[in-house]
Amino acid sequence: MSIVSENIKFLRKQAGLTQEQLAEQIGIKRSLVGAYEEGRADPRLNNLSRMAEVFGVSIDALITSDCSQSIEKTSSKSINKQWMPTVLTVSVDKDGNEHVDMVPQKAAAGYLNGYSDPEYIGELPKISMPGLRQQGTFRAFEISGDSMLPLHSGTIIIGKYLDSLDQVKNGKTYIVLSRDEGVVYKRVFNYVADRGTLYLVSDNSAYSPYEVAVEHIIELWEAKAYISTNMPDPGEKSDMTLEKLSGIVMSLQQEVIKLKSK
Repeated sequence: MSIVSENIKFLRKQAGLTQEQLAEQIGIKRSLVGAYEEGRADPRLNNLSRMAEVFGVSIDALITSDCSQSIEKTSSKSINKQWMPTVLTVSVDKDGNEHVDMVPQKAAAGYLNGYSDPEYIGELPKISMPGLRQQGTFRAFEISGDSMLPLHSGTIIIGKYLDSLDQVKNGKTYIVLSRDEGVVYKRVFNYVADRGTLYLVSDNSAYSPYEVAVEHIIELWEAKAYISTNMPDPGEKSDMTLEKLSGIVMSLQQEVIKLKSK
């Protein structure tokens, strides 16, 4: 096996990806990833570039260095905390302006497999919001369930794409696409530096908070606006009060302190 083959296999496992998942991220067949790893085929430059981006290394390192040796010099704990966002697929109008693609409830399950497929994204419904065009890339998601009351099932959340976890503001709401949970809308707390995870909290306390490992996160969208057919009811409030929210944060901080002291 060549150094390239060894590096692809090593870095894929280091990133916690299956051959199928890596193939999806770079837009090729799983069998071709297998051929690369077994040395039966050499990656073309465009595929080398995509793999280097997914793995967070340079093309030069991928084809000339023993990546297993260089990574051993780095804390494995810090490697697992790196988030490597996928190359975002968007659709545009005839003038080249990005659409605000909408993911309805019925399409949410398919989005986990189709998020990088231009044909799938192209077939999603579109929302026209010209005022957002110069402020970033946006996508709309129709939420389901009652975990984020007072926003009802069927509410459409407009999210701005984030390409760095440093942009996450604790306690704010985000659309999170992950391999285990699919599409969810939650309040997010960033504990990547200490635990390698994001902590997701529902405004409805009937739903328990949970953690998502960084390596399982595919996309992250900051909630910027919402569209709902349910008019606000002054008597209907979220049970996620400031006191409860503060309590969650304090509890997390105490856990982090305990971890650091071990």
